[in-house]
Amino acid sequence: MPVIDGDRLVRDLEMLRTFGQCGNGVVRQSLSEVDMESRRWLVERMTNAGLDARIDGIGTVFGRSRNPGKALLVGSHTDTQPTGGWLDGTLGVMYGLETVRAFAESRETRDLAVDVASWIDEEGTFFGLLGSKMFCGLVGEGDLDGASSADGTTLHAALRDAGLEGRPLERCVPDRYRAYMEAHIEQGPWLEEEKRRIGVVTGIVGIRDVSVRFEGQQNHAGTTPMARRRDAGAALVTFATRVHEVFAAHAGPRSVWTIGNIRLEPGAASIIPGRAWLNLQYRDADEARMDRFEDHVRDLVRESNARGLVAVSMDATKDRTAAALMDADLQRHLEAAAECHAPGAWMSMPSAAVHDAQNLAQVLPSAMLFVPSKGGISHAFEEDTSAEDIVLGCQVFADAVASVLLEGR
Repeated sequence: MPVIDGDRLVRDLEMLRTFGQCGNGVVRQSLSEVDMESRRWLVERMTNAGLDARIDGIGTVFGRSRNPGKALLVGSHTDTQPTGGWLDGTLGVMYGLETVRAFAESRETRDLAVDVASWIDEEGTFFGLLGSKMFCGLVGEGDLDGASSADGTTLHAALRDAGLEGRPLERCVPDRYRAYMEAHIEQGPWLEEEKRRIGVVTGIVGIRDVSVRFEGQQNHAGTTPMARRRDAGAALVTFATRVHEVFAAHAGPRSVWTIGNIRLEPGAASIIPGRAWLNLQYRDADEARMDRFEDHVRDLVRESNARGLVAVSMDATKDRTAAALMDADLQRHLEAAAECHAPGAWMSMPSAAVHDAQNLAQVLPSAMLFVPSKGGISHAFEEDTSAEDIVLGCQVFADAVASVLLEGR
């Protein structure tokens, strides 16, 4: 089996970290100037590894193997949250690159075909999991109308400014591929708490976002009697409390929900808010339960409007991702490789975070491998994983990829 070069892998991860490095973390949002610099560097690294590499019309970096036969597609993402960690996504892309290089150095695997992708905008600067959704045909260009970043930059303008407008898009051709595999840091505490070094993912949660708007009457905070107020802020707080009550009563064992963004207008201490907004995000592996959660939000909107003081409306965003199960046969290959290199130190587990793999699972057999996150921390500058776990995870991953392709011959 191929032997990965751990020092080479870590050097490349450290180099990629320099694009947007901020202390221990990274600020490298999709289609920013520093993101495009990192993508051009990645094209160069893929080309040096023998892949035919380019950036497509949506910003995904794609490296295609020149070897004949069924290929295995490996990928993840290299964009970050507004204040992100250095391994979230990048680990999986570099595992793919190192797997290609290790395969080329082994007589047994040098003729196997592995393609590598760095999907654009997994983190949702403009549209969550954009690159993998476009590759799989799960969204069309019309679905992207109105997609914009928090500062109001539209996706179309960002693509134009990045010099990508008019470039062809990479599209999935299922007949080319045996499967899709992705590696990632866990982003949670379970591997570390269970003293395990490898996680084999069984399934990935779905994710939905709902925006709720409250329209009341702006007025003076001192002179307006309480009984006459149409306070959008108070209506928002009551609504948020009811969300937590109702969702808790209908939650599954791994259901989670977050009100992560609240705005009041005009946001002054002496003014009763006339308008307010909140964003509610919920996740679960059960799509039927996700549908019921959305129904509960609609019921709460009707409940709020029945009070007659503040008008409440909701908008379920187009940017949603379905839950997905990982392929059982691919899990078997990952489990065998994990037992070989980390006997007794691996576990099967679900993913509570969304990943590009759940989009690929709609068109190809798909699987994921996790390595531990120190302290369970991610989406933060403090995110980290030991070099030993990074290297071990890559060797397990490369072995599993080789096993899948060799078995398919």
